Amino acid sequence: MDRVFTTLIILFLLSFPLLLHADEVYKLEDIVVSATKMPEKRMDIPNSVIIKDGEDIRMSGAKTVGELLANEPGIDWQTYGNYGGSDQSIHIRGMGADATQVFINGVNINSPSLGTADLGKIPVENIEKIEVVKGSGSLLYGSGAMGGTVNIFTKSPTKDKTDLKVSAGYGSQNTYRLYAQHGMFLTKDFGYYLTAGKSATDGFRDNSYLSQYDASVKLVLDKGAPINITLYGNYIARRYGMPGVKPPDGTRETAFYNSESANLLDYSKDKDGNISLEVKGNPIKQFAYNFKGYYSNMLNNNYERYASLDTGTENWINNTVSGIEGNVSIYPFDGAKFLAGGEYKDYSWKNKSYDLVTAGIRTATTDDDAHIYTKGLFAEGEYRPFKYLKAIAGIRQENHSAFGKENLPLFGLVVNPTDTMVFKASHGKHFKAPTPNDLYWPAGLYTSGNPDLKPEIGWHSDITYEQSFLKNRIFVTLSYFRWNIDDKIQWEPDSNGLWKPVNLGNYKADGIEASVKIGPFYNVELSLNYTYTDAQEQSREYTRQDYGWPPFIPADFRYNLVKRRATMVPIDQFKGAVTYRTDFGLTATFTARYTGNRVLYRTQSTVYPDTTTVRHTISPFWTADLKLEQRLLGHWIVSLAGNNLFDEYYDTHLGTFIDVTGNSTVSGYPGAGRSVFMNVAYEF
Repeated sequence: MDRVFTTLIILFLLSFPLLLHADEVYKLEDIVVSATKMPEKRMDIPNSVIIKDGEDIRMSGAKTVGELLANEPGIDWQTYGNYGGSDQSIHIRGMGADATQVFINGVNINSPSLGTADLGKIPVENIEKIEVVKGSGSLLYGSGAMGGTVNIFTKSPTKDKTDLKVSAGYGSQNTYRLYAQHGMFLTKDFGYYLTAGKSATDGFRDNSYLSQYDASVKLVLDKGAPINITLYGNYIARRYGMPGVKPPDGTRETAFYNSESANLLDYSKDKDGNISLEVKGNPIKQFAYNFKGYYSNMLNNNYERYASLDTGTENWINNTVSGIEGNVSIYPFDGAKFLAGGEYKDYSWKNKSYDLVTAGIRTATTDDDAHIYTKGLFAEGEYRPFKYLKAIAGIRQENHSAFGKENLPLFGLVVNPTDTMVFKASHGKHFKAPTPNDLYWPAGLYTSGNPDLKPEIGWHSDITYEQSFLKNRIFVTLSYFRWNIDDKIQWEPDSNGLWKPVNLGNYKADGIEASVKIGPFYNVELSLNYTYTDAQEQSREYTRQDYGWPPFIPADFRYNLVKRRATMVPIDQFKGAVTYRTDFGLTATFTARYTGNRVLYRTQSTVYPDTTTVRHTISPFWTADLKLEQRLLGHWIVSLAGNNLFDEYYDTHLGTFIDVTGNSTVSGYPGAGRSVFMNVAYEF
């Protein structure tokens, strides 16, 4: 941590004398939609907010949404090693990936069976804007919105303008990306926006390949303020290898593994399709409405082989989600707003599993399915009695078919001492139901669901200070947050090695987020942020039967373990970026990230059954990236991105490697070494 604070101090001191020549960049007047489901100024929202527009996305050089948001305070970007199809998720304020709900054009894309959203799937070229609202979002978004929400808005056609762009890129590990997009209005009111892309890579180690196709279409009927109708659909198909951990040094090559990859035969396939219809409008000053219907189909095929047994499993998981939602906003008088709405979601989960014997031949088949629905009714009121103060209060009633009803209140306060300063506070209850995988996963040799799970319930509180200086030339944010979760759900092995989900006793955290954005000054922009998270978890109570203790121990005996540091949550994170723009169209961005160490437990208990290897630590690491972009002749854009410039070796997660003899070793999922990627785009 000494290196982190030293770096922060140096960067602040270097930036200070340059402030007087900045131009306007960041504003408290930026409009945010997702925090209240209707457009609001940033300074009127009680939550801490991150906003990334199309220019931010393009200049970042990020190839995925997770990589883009990795530079923001309070966000921990995690992958299972940077191989082609690696799951990419963000963890907000120390909560798990399933505590963040991700939406594209207002439709949730989290996998119902996993509870998480894979941000590596989403093409960034089609994104117009991203809004991240931190803090409890359960009032408006229901189950799972505990750490925050990520709302992605795709590009729309613009009247009196034709948007046509093609691009091609190639880089290390035989990685390439081809992409095209086109949008325009055909008539005064009707327009469309089309995208199509193809990506592939060999990956940086064996069996880490990816092949992906993606496409989307958006049709818009824009009648102005009274009514706007949008039909949006997208489709993603991909296949990718699943290399697993890196085996220990000296591992001999077999048909199942080698010294680079624990799994040479494992792979996975995804086919995701979504369609939504949205009707919204603001026909009069005192009234606005928004209604949406949607349908999603997510198909995953997962193929795994076990070296020690020469057997395996193949799973086909199909999730379908359909739903409708709507809300109306009423503005009865100046300073007052009332929002009311409802939502209905219907989930269908099907799991078809095959046992695999020698040479991957299918034998026994099991079919499992489940049907879940949720209903939510919510209302929220806002009142600003005078210029400097605004109060918010609301409540949601969530009705879950498996767990019954839960009331979720939220309270917020916004204080605006000046037009450039705001203090925010929010306090809300959150809720997350177990997923179908948690509840109904078929029992096998190594895994099993747990139908006795309880939902996670808790509270999230935060206080945020935001201020702009020198006519928006400097933007500073500082947040303190605290949250707790009862009955946290976590997959862990029991004393027999069977992995299944269990409820922990308690999970909580306190933390601080600090960031400053400065510039441009002398064509330079600077961004610095630091996040401190103290997350603790406590195991559930154990009974005599859980431990297998002898009969002389009373049957009603309970033993509650002491608290421990939370799994996979870094205490310290630092991110810094500096951008330099020349007068002849060249832009250079250098980014550095520090992630503190993380711990991982192989069992729920710190004392049973293994007291020596139950806890493992992932070492802290630094990475640095560089992006160069040159615009030529008004239409051409040439970019060159270098990731992990100093070829830092680091692990992203830990897992177990099992050899052909059955011996097991805890090993890491390695992050990728140095790589480069060059892209050429032409805008018509």
